[in-house]
Amino acid sequence: MDEKIIHGPTGETCLDLPSPYQAHRCGLLHLPRFLAKIAKHLKGDLPESYQRNFTKGFDGFLCLHLGLEPAEIIECVENANNDEELEHLLKKIFPSDLKPHIWNRKVVQMGMTDMAKDKLIEVRRNLGGEARHDLISFADVIDYDEKKIP
Repeated sequence: MDEKIIHGPTGETCLDLPSPYQAHRCGLLHLPRFLAKIAKHLKGDLPESYQRNFTKGFDGFLCLHLGLEPAEIIECVENANNDEELEHLLKKIFPSDLKPHIWNRKVVQMGMTDMAKDKLIEVRRNLGGEARHDLISFADVIDYDEKKIP
C-alpha cells in the first residue's frame, strides 16, 4: 500500500497533496493542490474518493474565478514536461489580473456563511471531528482529513 494514502472515514485519503492554504507563486491559494490533483489524475493515481469532486468544489470555483474551464488547466499539466513549462503554459491562459486577494478570501472563508455552516458541521461529523469547533472552513476540514493539522 502506498504510504502517501491512508483509508479514512470518506475513503482513501491522500497525505501528499498540498494544503488548500498553500499559495502558488502567482499568489493563488489552492492552485498547487489542484495542479497536484491533476498530475495524480493523469497518472491514474487519484483515488476514487477524490475523483467525485475533481474539477468541482474548490477546483471548479478556482476555474470560475479564472474564467477558465478545468480542461484548459488539465491540458497545461498534461502538455508540460517540467515545472517551468507548466508555468509558461499557465501564464498563457491565465487572465492578466489574477485578483488573488478576492480568490484567497473566498478560499479561507468557504464554509463560514450561514448556508454552508450546516454542511460544514455534517462534513466534520463524517470525519469524526464533530467536537472540533476550530475547523471553521472547508479548507480546515481538508487539512484535518489529510492529517495536516492534528
